Amino acid sequence: MLNGKKIVVVMPAYNAELTLEKTYREIPRDVVDEVLLVDDHSSDATAALSRKLGIRTVVHPRNRGYGGNQKTCYRAALDAGADIVVMLHPDYQYSPRLITAMAVLVASGHYDIVLGSRILGVGALAGGMPRYKYFSNRFLTLVQNFLLRHKLSEYHTGYRAYSRRVLESIPFESNSEDFVFDNQILAQAIYARFRIGEVSCPTSYFPEASCINFRRSVTYGMGVLKTSVLFRLARWKLAAPALFRGLGDA
Repeated sequence: MLNGKKIVVVMPAYNAELTLEKTYREIPRDVVDEVLLVDDHSSDATAALSRKLGIRTVVHPRNRGYGGNQKTCYRAALDAGADIVVMLHPDYQYSPRLITAMAVLVASGHYDIVLGSRILGVGALAGGMPRYKYFSNRFLTLVQNFLLRHKLSEYHTGYRAYSRRVLESIPFESNSEDFVFDNQILAQAIYARFRIGEVSCPTSYFPEASCINFRRSVTYGMGVLKTSVLFRLARWKLAAPALFRGLGDA
C-alpha cells in the first residue's frame, strides 16, 4: 500500500507466454497488493503460466479485443477494492519497476492519472520503436494537444495508473473494444477535468513483444482523430456524443 491505498496491477494479456514471467518478476511487491491478469482467449499457455505464478487469472471464453480486455481488468480491480489501478502490459515493453513511481504520484493526491511516457527523454527510438510509429505518435499527439486544449508528451502509451475515482466516474464500459479504447478513456478524463501526470519510461521493442500491424495502426489513428474531433464539438456544444455524455462541462 501507499498512503493507505490498495494498489492493484492489471495485465491485459494475449499470447504473452514468452514474456509474462519476466514482467511479473519485476513487479515491486513491496508496494503492489494484488496482481490480476485477464487472458483474452490466447492460443498459447498464457493463462496456465499465470496461474502457475500465483497470479489471479481471468480468462475470456472468446477474444474481445484490447479494449474489451481492459474493461474486464478494471471491473475486476474495482471489485477487488483497488484504490489505485496500474495497467501493465505483460509483454515487457514497459519497465515494471516504474510502478512505484507512478502509483506514488496518484497516491500523493497530485494526479488522478499517471502515464508512463515513451516520448519524454530519448527512450522511444532508442528502444526500437518503428520510425513510422514514432512519427505518427508525434503527429497524433500534436493534433490532440491542439483539439483537446491539453498538453501531454503522448496519448498512446499503454502504461497507466488510475485512481479509483477516475474509473468509477468514466463510463469506460461504453467505449470501443479495440485499441482506440486507450485514447477514448484519456479524452474522457480530460473532458472531466481529471489531472494527468507523466513519467519518463524506457521501452523495448523485440520480436516477442506485442505490436499492432500497419493496417491496424491506421485504423487506430483514424479513431484517435475522430475522438479528438468529437471532443472539440462537445466542448463547443455543437454535438452531444455519447463518449462524453454525463461527464460534465466546464
